[in-house]
Amino acid sequence: MADINQVAKAFTEFYYQTFDTNRAGLVSLYRNESMLTFEGQQFASANNIAEKLTSLPFSKVVHKVSTIDAQPSNPNGGTIIVNVTGGLLIDDNENPQLFSQTFHLIPEGSSYWVYNDIFRLCYV
Repeated sequence: MADINQVAKAFTEFYYQTFDTNRAGLVSLYRNESMLTFEGQQFASANNIAEKLTSLPFSKVVHKVSTIDAQPSNPNGGTIIVNVTGGLLIDDNENPQLFSQTFHLIPEGSSYWVYNDIFRLCYV
């Protein structure tokens, strides 16, 4: 069994690098059963999730990850819950917007796909 912390780190690096450079490329991480909750709005299926992510109203974004926490989500192993916190630099804004994002990852062969994805901006 893979080390869940290594899986979480590798997944997170891939996800945010792809988000920051080619949001449309994220569609391969989702399936028809997937659900995204983005700022309280729910989107089901890979196509609807991809449509939401590619329609976000900014042209440039950089994710700065602060923490990555992972736990197994099934006593028999395999599925993983990943919680990420960090900051977003949007367009040319120099002040990062804090965020929290949680992924429920399902194994598929030697990789994982996103079953649940919950994203929230954090206001303090």
